[in-house]
Amino acid sequence: MSYILVNVLPKAHAYVKTKYSTYVSGINCMKTYSTYWEPKEPIVRTKTIPGPKSTELKSQLSTVQSTGTIQFFADYEKSAGNYIFDVDGNALLDVYTQISSVPLGYNHPKLLNIFKDESNLKTMINRPALGVFPGKEWPEKLNSILMNIAPKGLNKITTMMCGSCSNENAFKSIFIWYQNKTRGDAGFTTEEIDSCMINMAPGAPKLSILSFKGAFHGRTLGALSTTHSKYIHKIDVPSFDWPIASFPQYKYPLDENVAENRREDEKCLSEVQSLIDAYKKKDKPVAGIIVEPIQSEGGDNEASPEFFQALQKICKTNGVALLIDEVQTGGGSTGKFWCHEHFDLEYPPDVVTFSKKLQLGGYFHNNDFAPKEPYRIFNTWMGDPSKILLLEEILKVIKDEHLMTNVEAAGKVLKQGLLNLEKEFPQLLNSTRGRGTFLAVNCSNSKVRDSIVSTLRLNGVQTGGCGEISIRFRPALIFKEAHANIVLDRFRKVLRSM
Repeated sequence: MSYILVNVLPKAHAYVKTKYSTYVSGINCMKTYSTYWEPKEPIVRTKTIPGPKSTELKSQLSTVQSTGTIQFFADYEKSAGNYIFDVDGNALLDVYTQISSVPLGYNHPKLLNIFKDESNLKTMINRPALGVFPGKEWPEKLNSILMNIAPKGLNKITTMMCGSCSNENAFKSIFIWYQNKTRGDAGFTTEEIDSCMINMAPGAPKLSILSFKGAFHGRTLGALSTTHSKYIHKIDVPSFDWPIASFPQYKYPLDENVAENRREDEKCLSEVQSLIDAYKKKDKPVAGIIVEPIQSEGGDNEASPEFFQALQKICKTNGVALLIDEVQTGGGSTGKFWCHEHFDLEYPPDVVTFSKKLQLGGYFHNNDFAPKEPYRIFNTWMGDPSKILLLEEILKVIKDEHLMTNVEAAGKVLKQGLLNLEKEFPQLLNSTRGRGTFLAVNCSNSKVRDSIVSTLRLNGVQTGGCGEISIRFRPALIFKEAHANIVLDRFRKVLRSM
């Protein structure tokens, strides 16, 4: 029997055995889940975070790389479950999880064992150019793992590395689809072939993708033209002249503002149609619309199922593809594996992009969005087979441990607790919203928000901001009601101090 040693606290302390023969050092631990042990509560040992060791490492790194975004240096050998450890010995209850990308917490023993298998290890080491030299197991893995979680009605997949390149290549698939509708069965003309090589029409057609204010879809050039969350992402970088519609900005509580929020939906949808008409007149027809089920980076802005249903009807009426960006929302944290499943859409979306919790990137689509010619959607790696192995085990744990049910239970506790804090501190908090554990709350202003986030960290809770005034919660799927209560207790303590 093999053992894994995770040194959470100094080795002088006793070891505690878990179900999977995993050992975690420490006396301040409890069994919070059937698969591992983790600290019973946050541990904060330094007066500031980053502490001295993180500060020194940041200084070292700054000699070769920009470090302005670094909050602290983590110790991933010691991190366990819902807790991230830093190099200064602080253990923070992590409800941010690497920007919503850690599904099973840190050092889950089921994942740690994957690359002990020699065949899996070779898959990781001999990383292939999947578009030309895939391994013999690749067709079976795609069918049994990724297609097993495909959004209903989508039977094709294109794998990629990350969220940005997933959206970037999804745009290309949409443009190709749109031109194929216009071209029919005719082949490329000589004029198209020649003109595309010098970035001119008709080979490089004047098409556009409609996006929404507050959206975030990536930082590569095409995706950046559809990103509108923070100026720092975009300034000094050329962008396409593509239409940007308003995304609903609701008043909360939702049940007390139904009529006003319905009018907000109607206003935004009318703007979408007007922009489609205007860009058609400008000879830059809209080929596709990209939208997040919940705008994440832009402030956790949500829209009603009725909004998305009507948006899909607009797309169908105008011959426009609907791309739903599930990079952050996909993977179960909203209580359904795909957030758009909450919307009861009449038809499947045309394209659904993913990354983060699914470990690799890509997009689901149907036959119409698969180019007929080779190399039209292509890069060297086209994803990573080792990440598929991780995802395979993640999906097993989600099923075996009923984590979707867990998300709903923990999310109810966390959301109700945030609503209670709103009532207790109305001058500081408002507009709690979200689904499952994918939640957010607004602060009275950005200064208050930033102060709360930094003070929460000093009280052992790692979260993050989004938009101008929001705090977002992105815990792992193993986050339980007990963890939610720790977060709420620490949050209340911080609010009282303000």
